[in-house]
Amino acid sequence: MVTQEYTYAYAAVSIADGQLDTLILPHVNSSCMQVFIDEVAARHPSERIVMVADGAGWHKAKSLKIPGNLRLIALPPYAPELNPVEHLWDELREKCFLNRVFDSMNALENHLEVSLREMENTKERVRSIVAWPWIINSSMI
Repeated sequence: MVTQEYTYAYAAVSIADGQLDTLILPHVNSSCMQVFIDEVAARHPSERIVMVADGAGWHKAKSLKIPGNLRLIALPPYAPELNPVEHLWDELREKCFLNRVFDSMNALENHLEVSLREMENTKERVRSIVAWPWIINSSMI
């Protein structure tokens, strides 16, 4: 009998304009991370992408093949609050999942997909969550 099931949302956000790219994947590992970074790079082929990543093993796996238009920047250890995406997760939990119970994993994933799509379609809202003055100023250096 399964007592716990998991699904994982991956996200990258532009602090400049609130553009949000998300994928729901079955695992957090280097294979899924590769799928995600390939997808983000493909969605923005003419842009130079700098993606902030924490110290998770799948974020820094030597097996990752980083696309030419993407660069991963590692955060210092124990500082997840410096990653703008972490604040989107807080918003998602608070606004879309607080006190919710789902009948199945499919129901949860469907709700997650709708919630992420709504976030993706509200760039100004996303930007208001992630575009803090210090991060905007540091990215312009």
